[in-house]
Amino acid sequence: MSVFISAEIGINHNGDLAICKELIDIAVEAGCDAVKFQKRDIDIVYTKKTLDGFRESPWGTTQREQKEGLEFGQAEYEAIDDYCRQKKIQWYASAWDKNSQKFLAQFNCPYNKVASAMLVDTALLEMIASEKKHTFISTGMSTFYDIDRAVEIFIDAKCSFELMHTISTYPMKDQDANLLLIPALRERYGCNVGYSGHETGVAISTAAVALQITSLERHITLNRAMYGSDQSASLEPNGLRHLVSSVRKISQAMGDGQKHFSNEEREVAAKLRGHL
Repeated sequence: MSVFISAEIGINHNGDLAICKELIDIAVEAGCDAVKFQKRDIDIVYTKKTLDGFRESPWGTTQREQKEGLEFGQAEYEAIDDYCRQKKIQWYASAWDKNSQKFLAQFNCPYNKVASAMLVDTALLEMIASEKKHTFISTGMSTFYDIDRAVEIFIDAKCSFELMHTISTYPMKDQDANLLLIPALRERYGCNVGYSGHETGVAISTAAVALQITSLERHITLNRAMYGSDQSASLEPNGLRHLVSSVRKISQAMGDGQKHFSNEEREVAAKLRGHL
């Protein structure tokens, strides 16, 4: 069993390409399969009233200044695309609006991602599914009805997908993880199911591997004390290394569920049962 591990950089780069590249390096060194970002057209995703509102940040005193400060544009994404090619790691992003999905299409990333917040945006889901790229669909903040509709869109479009069990709190409390929903989703929809975690630490994510997830996504950061709403639910470099190492070991240890009597066990049996 192989688990596809994505390091979610998201907006934890804080608008700084140097920090972004450092986070990519950390993901590569840890052995992740991909890094992931978030793309928004802030004038579509947020109302003018929200953008004009007060918010103190390193970029100014309005919501607009804060959100523009965090958002990468054409030049930054071209640099990301080039750097990931150099480092031989895949990248993709979750678009929060149709303009952003169109923007991302120019880079021909191998995967798409539906963020939990966008699970109910039918028009965006139809656009994503029309690209026919394997899509990771997060299921936080949703009901079965919402998931049913999203799954139907991807099935109708004949677009490969997998669901990702998600609890959209930052950080998530351990008691809210509800990991047993992973096999329940797999049974209900007959598809692969991954896990997108927002908890602190690695225990819950590694436990999800034993429930046969096919993908795992965790936010990463240089330091959880850095500015940003996602930092507290992110893994620092040592935590990411520990997680990836644990996931790979657990994946190997899962086996095939069949009873085997290996040659090594036969040798031990000959010694321990010699008196019988």
